[in-house]
Amino acid sequence: MTVLDTRALNRATLARQLLLDRADLPVPDAVAHLCGMQAQEPQEPFVGLWSRLRAFEPATLDDGVTGRRVVRTHLMRRTIHLVTAADALAWWARHGAMLRQRVLGVYRREFDGVDLDELAAAARAMLADDEPRTMAELGRTLGARWPAAGPRALGEMVIAALVPVVQLPPRGLWRKKAGVRTVLLSSWLGREIDPLAPEGSDPVGEALVLRYLAAFGPAAVADVRAWSGLAGLPNAVAALRDKLVTFRDERGRELIDLADAPRPDPGTPAPVRFLPAFDNAILGYDDRSRIIDDAHRGLSVAGARVVLVDGRVAATWTAQAGTVTVTPLRRFSRTEHTAVTEQGAALASFLSDNDSQRVAVTALP
Repeated sequence: MTVLDTRALNRATLARQLLLDRADLPVPDAVAHLCGMQAQEPQEPFVGLWSRLRAFEPATLDDGVTGRRVVRTHLMRRTIHLVTAADALAWWARHGAMLRQRVLGVYRREFDGVDLDELAAAARAMLADDEPRTMAELGRTLGARWPAAGPRALGEMVIAALVPVVQLPPRGLWRKKAGVRTVLLSSWLGREIDPLAPEGSDPVGEALVLRYLAAFGPAAVADVRAWSGLAGLPNAVAALRDKLVTFRDERGRELIDLADAPRPDPGTPAPVRFLPAFDNAILGYDDRSRIIDDAHRGLSVAGARVVLVDGRVAATWTAQAGTVTVTPLRRFSRTEHTAVTEQGAALASFLSDNDSQRVAVTALP
């Protein structure tokens, strides 16, 4: 079986994540290709799309959100993702059991004796009037019936797990600050979510595996699980075996992939790219060594924004008062320093109101 080394996996990831060459895609098509974008920090998807799409304009993402073509909702790993409307409707039911279990993992004692189906029905009845509500408002009202659970646990269980809802704009719009207000996903999009398939079949799981590989492969089954949060996908993988090709990584893990997906030559040059906080190009794997050193793995889960140099995490970055500040994690060559500065200046211009192109690269300690 062919062994793919770390650099080969890195270049495949960059190509599939639209980070090797910026793509000419409409925003909804890019979001669909990426299987959604992690978006608990509302402004971060704008940088993620700027790094992936040619001539990206923030207004195009705003139009997608207000035009209800893309939505913000809890899905993979119980985190807020920006996904297409079609994917939200198709995927939510398949994630429902996982969402419940993850909230129960935090609040199991609070929900002792609470019938979650009754709670879901009560929350749906509240939201049926299409009046936008906050999690706190839902929790306080439901707390009158389930006082022992507490308003925070009740609100979080409803919003993040029991009832498909969408976060309304202006939250998630360019340079807008707004709290989280939610309505039913079905009300916002005009139809109910797709129901679960009959027991014994998993068409959504199979589709998720194929879509994941198109955006993240080659990958191990553990990587698919780490990205999705779903434990039941090995059966979907088994059903797809005749459509997939297999490799091994340097650790000996089996990797699965689509036969016709891009696997660039490992020597392919990789441009400097600035990634937002919690970007799935890093978080979408169990083994993230293809793109980030183990010593720096904690940066991604801590919400650090990172810079890819030669395809790997080599620096962090911040932006303040029109200046992008880059903090290297290793020494840059002169060529790398120039490339980082040039791309940082372009990012500063994108982020600023005054066409700033100020970049500061700090020295290693």
